[in-house]
Amino acid sequence: MKSNSQSILSKDGVSYIIPFILITSCFALWGFANDITNPMVKAFSKIFRMSVTDGALVQVAFYGGYFAMAFPAAIFIRKYSYKAGVLMGLGLYAAGAMLFFPAKLTGSYYPFLIAYFILTCGLSFLETSCNPYILSMGTEETATRRLNLAQSFNPMGSLIGMFVAMNFIQARLNPLDTAGRAELSETEFAAMRDNDLSVLIGPYLLIGLVIAMMFIVIRFAKMPKNSDQSHDISFLPTLRRIFALPRYREGVIAQFFYVGAQIMCWTFIIQYGTRVFMAGGMSEIDAEVLSQRYNIIAMAIFCCSRFVCTFFLKYINAGLLLAILAVGAGCFTCGVILLHDIWGLYCLVAVSACMSLMFPTIYGIALQGLGDDAKFGAAGLIMAILGGSVLPPLQASIIDMGHIGTLPAVNVSFILPLICFIVIVGYGWRNRLKD
Repeated sequence: MKSNSQSILSKDGVSYIIPFILITSCFALWGFANDITNPMVKAFSKIFRMSVTDGALVQVAFYGGYFAMAFPAAIFIRKYSYKAGVLMGLGLYAAGAMLFFPAKLTGSYYPFLIAYFILTCGLSFLETSCNPYILSMGTEETATRRLNLAQSFNPMGSLIGMFVAMNFIQARLNPLDTAGRAELSETEFAAMRDNDLSVLIGPYLLIGLVIAMMFIVIRFAKMPKNSDQSHDISFLPTLRRIFALPRYREGVIAQFFYVGAQIMCWTFIIQYGTRVFMAGGMSEIDAEVLSQRYNIIAMAIFCCSRFVCTFFLKYINAGLLLAILAVGAGCFTCGVILLHDIWGLYCLVAVSACMSLMFPTIYGIALQGLGDDAKFGAAGLIMAILGGSVLPPLQASIIDMGHIGTLPAVNVSFILPLICFIVIVGYGWRNRLKD
């Protein structure tokens, strides 16, 4: 146990409250982008009459952008500053969102994937900049608590994203189900597709405008230059130095599996809930909307749990708490696999309570003691978000099987998140005495 009463938003007599608020708002903005996008796997599958696996290419493009831009973002930040990285991220985010309009005009699926990729290149810049920026706004002893506090606002943006996806996209799409759409003529299909795409792009264009305004605010705000003293790139020597550290190297691996688990649990709750509710006689469109409500409940629980876990970090070692929560997540995931009714869905919702602490805590543990190398260290951890691109398509390919023996494939597919949580248990346990 530990106790810490230090201020987490000051260092050497300097207060970082205003910069903290501005940068923390970016956490909510990329939370919105992440969680308005998860339900789009199902939406695009329906709009373009595709399989779940093809629809999951949304996640490949989305999290592929994180992977591709992480180290270029780190080099940019090292050469200039955290603030410059934040501004570049906001600019790319806005540009990607605005590209949804020309993508809609093409009537094709793949231009949307390009727009998602550009948008998430911006999110990669933001996360590579904002996470270590928050860590630097105070003492190293309070860094993990400070990052958990900032990350607590990420699920608030996620909740808004889910709400918008459910009420302004899913509920407004044409209610014709997948089977009915398959029977449409090409002309009828094209007309329905174009109408649905007009519905889908609206929220993205609006958030693009919001991001542009946020860019202007931060551009003219006075921001600290914490830990920006060194502009020497030294790319390969720095990588060799940080990856030689087991705490960091294993943290990258743990983050890969955590992000994969998070995206799988939040993306495929729609498929899981739809199967449960349609088995009870509900129509496909109603089952999808109701499943998204459960997704919102999961995110609300995630949000509340983040604040609770941040409080517990004052008294419990971060590694130990991470291991405990990962064990809990694994137990609930077993329920998701073994229970085929509403109780399995309840378990899937409960997993979010256990996931709430994981991303920022793995991040904080892995970057502890890196100093100015945290710029590149952050990039490695953001590249680990590739787990959200690699693992969901694997789960989607299992779901597309329909049944595996006598078991629903969607239930069996949650073996993948279970494996991820086992990896996280190991990382937390090994670092329980090193915080």
